[in-house]
Amino acid sequence: MSFVADASMTLAWYLRDEDAESANRVRERLLGEGICVPAHWALEVCNALLAAARRGRITMLELRELVPDLRLLPETIDHQTDAAAWSATLGIAEEHRLTIYDAAYLELALRRKLRLATLDKRLHEAALALGVALVPELKDDDH
Repeated sequence: MSFVADASMTLAWYLRDEDAESANRVRERLLGEGICVPAHWALEVCNALLAAARRGRITMLELRELVPDLRLLPETIDHQTDAAAWSATLGIAEEHRLTIYDAAYLELALRRKLRLATLDKRLHEAALALGVALVPELKDDDH
């Protein structure tokens, strides 16, 4: 069964200074299960990688070398994300003080009844509050 992976988790697979241990456990699962992502996922990940390159965390050459690997990730793109933006996603964002982008990952997990993989503390807490299972099943002190 697939799961929803947000940009923070995806970035941790590629950026050296992110939470590598948790992210690597999730990446191992990904290879067997696949991920489901909202339509904006590729733009958000690409933007964050570009920002990392501009700040000197990675080089532009490293960024370009990551693109083929990112394109090969076994993902399902959810095309219903936009339809929920003005209703469920906005409500989740308002109630849990999330960005619309982060709320979209949570809305997707709720709607499709999937687990959520995130390293974002606020999104993690909102998922727990709404009863969404998390991947990996981290203890609260891991966040």
